[in-house]
Amino acid sequence: MFDPVELLKSMIAIPSRSREEEGTATLIYDTLLRAGAAPHRFRNNVYALAPTFDLSRPTLMLNSHHDTVKPATSYTRDPYSPTVEGDRLYGLGSNDAGASVAALTQVFLELRDAPLPYNLLLAITAEEEVGGENGMRAFLPHLAEEGIKPAAAIVGEPTGMRGAIAERGLVVLDCVTPGVTGHAARGEGVNAIYCAIADIEAVRSFRFPTESEVLGPVGINITQINAGWQHNAIPDECKWVVDIRTTDAYSNEETVRLLRETVKYSTLTPRSTRVRASVISEDHPLAKGVKALGRELFVSPTTSDMSLMYDFPSLKIGPGESSRSHSADEFVLISELREAVPVYKQLIQGL
Repeated sequence: MFDPVELLKSMIAIPSRSREEEGTATLIYDTLLRAGAAPHRFRNNVYALAPTFDLSRPTLMLNSHHDTVKPATSYTRDPYSPTVEGDRLYGLGSNDAGASVAALTQVFLELRDAPLPYNLLLAITAEEEVGGENGMRAFLPHLAEEGIKPAAAIVGEPTGMRGAIAERGLVVLDCVTPGVTGHAARGEGVNAIYCAIADIEAVRSFRFPTESEVLGPVGINITQINAGWQHNAIPDECKWVVDIRTTDAYSNEETVRLLRETVKYSTLTPRSTRVRASVISEDHPLAKGVKALGRELFVSPTTSDMSLMYDFPSLKIGPGESSRSHSADEFVLISELREAVPVYKQLIQGL
């Protein structure tokens, strides 16, 4: 009989850092195979379809990720040794997001034969922690090639089983401000730092005309700056970095364009524009389902694979707490994992 706690323990025991998840992908595939779920594997993404899957019906995707970050250097215990102390299960990835993987797997196995008015798709994906090219970015196009397009998704992440109806997107700008070098004693040249200061202030103080009703204003922070090579030379280049937390009021591309128009000297280049803001209304069936269960709705401060689900609505909800993620001596409560299963089931069956 399937036991989600035992699956989670086995996942912890297999190192599964992003882009190195072969072992846990095999574990999850074999677990589903033993349960008679006829799993599929695309790279390190493992998925299964309910036996009654019908392309003419809408599809609800149950998604979480099985990759982890690198263990923190301040761990006081073996991150790959699943250890139970009281109600706590310690181990890397236990909270983020192994508990969600285990709970959603149990829910899928219990509901795969239920007479639901939509298809169930279980998708346990890879490379979420790095937004990698072989995770959700590749998995959704793979589904499309199979003729499968999710109509909605429940995304398992540690939220204390609260429903996250929104999260911000992310754009990182690499900015370069040119100058003209010269001798500092002679006051020659054009100081790239001074030009960068003007543009930095323009970006820092810029206010977007429209604010998101759910996410509020776009968040902008200058997080890195570097210039010069010796004390007596006027720097001819200044490099700086902008961290932008985007909203649904503007596309990421529009956000970049507006900021480019504010600067006078600098070139602003986005590293990527694919991590987009995700928002659903409180009137969406997923959100209403969470409220019907007496669970809180909130705006998540962290990003997830919801940012890549451009064409369909998604809601983030799962056992554990975000504050434990990426921390030393990560743990999840076994009670949190077991209590998540009936909540997920009620949410899905109530749609």
